[in-house]
Amino acid sequence: MTRTLVAGIGNIFLGDDGFGVETARRLAERRQPPHIEVVDIGVRGVHLAYQLLDGYDTLVLVDATARGEAPGTLYVIEYDGPGDGDTGDAGPAIDGHRMTPDTVLALLDTLCAGTGGQPPGRVLIVGCEPASVDEGMGLSPPVSDAVPRAVRLIEELLQGGEPAVAQAPGAEAST
Repeated sequence: MTRTLVAGIGNIFLGDDGFGVETARRLAERRQPPHIEVVDIGVRGVHLAYQLLDGYDTLVLVDATARGEAPGTLYVIEYDGPGDGDTGDAGPAIDGHRMTPDTVLALLDTLCAGTGGQPPGRVLIVGCEPASVDEGMGLSPPVSDAVPRAVRLIEELLQGGEPAVAQAPGAEAST
């Protein structure tokens, strides 16, 4: 059976950056099949990279993702491998406190090369357009409203579907 890891990432002390953490928390409250693991990684990107060495076929990263749309807009992004995040020739800088999905995946590639491990065959990023990532706890209303939609979207993805990307009211859906 294939193994899937759903990882909520972000900083709950930076407003909407806590989207991934809150979405993972709500998803973990729901019954999942035994081959699906849901974790709150928060800002521990290095921990996530090491956890992925345990061997997962699919990784779903859940994070605040600023792409210029209306706050609360959800995105599903298929990660195509190193360089997909346009990090340049040097790759992302490793900073244990500010690890983006690109940084975590680049670190995972390095760890796999050194250990003979295999990275997940499929990596999806479920992102939400933030309204604010300023210091402060709690999600803005449009991002808070997006959390249950993100939970449903992730469950559809985990069931093998290709869901229509949920969107903020009045916003265009993006993939």
